[in-house]
Amino acid sequence: MTAPSTRVGTRHIQYMPDTMASHPGSAADSNVAATDATTRDSSDQVANFSATAENGRQDDKESRSIPADSSDMSNASDGSGETTAAEEGNPPEDAFLVGWDGDGSTDPMCPRSIAKGRKWAIVVIVSAASFCVTGASSIYTSVYAAMEAEFGNTRIISTLGLSLFVLGLALGPMLFGPLSEFYGRRPIYLVAWTVYLIWIIPQAVAPNIATVLACRFLDGFAGSTFLAVSGGTVSDLFSREELQWPMAVFSVAPFTGPCIGPLIGGFINQNTPIWRWTFYVLLIWTFVIEVAIVSFVPETFHPVLLRKKAKKIRQETGDNRWHAPTEQIRDGNDKDGGSSSSPPHAPTDFRSVSHAIGLSLQRPIQLLIFEPMCICLCTFTAILLGILYLFFGAFPLVFGTVYGFTLDQIGLSFLGMGIGLIMGTLTDPIWAKVRAGLSRKLSAETGVEGASEPEFRLPPAMLGSLCVPTGLFIFAWTSIPSVHWIVPMLGSLIFGFGTCLVFTSVFTFLVDAYPDYAASAMAANTFSRCLFATAFPLFGTQMYHALGIQWASSLVAFLTLAMVPFPFLFFKYGKQLRQRSRFARA
Repeated sequence: MTAPSTRVGTRHIQYMPDTMASHPGSAADSNVAATDATTRDSSDQVANFSATAENGRQDDKESRSIPADSSDMSNASDGSGETTAAEEGNPPEDAFLVGWDGDGSTDPMCPRSIAKGRKWAIVVIVSAASFCVTGASSIYTSVYAAMEAEFGNTRIISTLGLSLFVLGLALGPMLFGPLSEFYGRRPIYLVAWTVYLIWIIPQAVAPNIATVLACRFLDGFAGSTFLAVSGGTVSDLFSREELQWPMAVFSVAPFTGPCIGPLIGGFINQNTPIWRWTFYVLLIWTFVIEVAIVSFVPETFHPVLLRKKAKKIRQETGDNRWHAPTEQIRDGNDKDGGSSSSPPHAPTDFRSVSHAIGLSLQRPIQLLIFEPMCICLCTFTAILLGILYLFFGAFPLVFGTVYGFTLDQIGLSFLGMGIGLIMGTLTDPIWAKVRAGLSRKLSAETGVEGASEPEFRLPPAMLGSLCVPTGLFIFAWTSIPSVHWIVPMLGSLIFGFGTCLVFTSVFTFLVDAYPDYAASAMAANTFSRCLFATAFPLFGTQMYHALGIQWASSLVAFLTLAMVPFPFLFFKYGKQLRQRSRFARA
């Protein structure tokens, strides 16, 4: 490789941070950006993940001192679930700035040059990890009765293990997100997933309930990594034009994990008297994914790989003026003539890391306090995830008590909600066409080619906000012995469908409305969702016993009914609110 061939003229790929997602999952997935701009469509695709997961990394305006990432999850999660964006920009001229050759697809060091089959293998692995983590959150609910019989604890103490795991999912991204900005994705994956695997072992052999509860929190904390960071891995591999379907596959994983967990756990505990086999199976599952991560998931974080490329060029040319965008040039390096003996370096000191973690905590709180659109939409999605986790206590009461389902059949009852979530994801091409139509109409009115508004992301939430209470009321008032069990299950399907539409719509709206603080907006959403998901299971069973199945389910339906106006109001008045905002872009 000769020095001139490493240059990309005035064009090189730049990155914005991951956000969680999210998952439900991810979590997602709080990078501090070191670049100039975002590509909205990339950012939005990544924002669908998260669910999961969600994370607390920061964005472009929050810091310029460390590497930037790109995820959403959405990732949802950032997921990340995670918000990511990648775009070609025009930075100030720097003859020794190292970038990718062209768009990166022909550069052997760029992850976008990886063969398509291997790219999809990586997507499947990181999606399986997100699915495993969110599935582990709910598979635990199937061991309540057997565990209580052995340890003698009450149901509320057992439920605390579910809440603590979700609390770990909320807090973990605030550490792992910033760390991934400095050290890359692969080291964080390997360390965190190994720790996640280790903390399953004491749960499987726990001598008392206290051990189970402590390890559940630590397990959720470690497992949150994939909800926070891996949405960025998906966007690292694919260009904006290719990203839609890989991100759709990744986005649906953390959503469906909580619905499949009780199904797996139900069959295990129905067919074996040893509840610890639930954790043995989870341990085997996690180990298989660990092997796949070690064997097949490379480093894909562009800033880290660009630093490696710059280091390789310096070694080949002997010229220390070559540097990556995220490297700091040491004093004494002469960019105009001659080279110093001190090569550029990336900031990985404790002060930089702690500063990034501090920002990942500060900005999301500011958005939740000062931004009415952010707080209202985050509250809506938080209620929905809280209800989803509340159902882990409600479904055994409804289908076990009313219909006499066995433990494995109760697990099967969650399939309705899971199918609804998948159906919602599959409608993404329809909403893309709706948004394109709104954009064409705006372009005709303004004369600006490709004109768009963040509010064009809200039509799915408008439909979803109507589906959610409809599904909940159907579930509430058909959960009686005289009505076939398929009817309340169909109600849960409609609820799942509407929930998916609201999640994906809100995620992408937040990214578009707060482009300079997209990671923080997603982190705020992830944090609020996980807090509600932590709290709701703790009072759900008592509420159903006190109010009865019909009125308890109706109560949460009325909560969602109160949130219905917000997507419609923000669709109509969002632009005016953004013009008055201190964070949103008008």
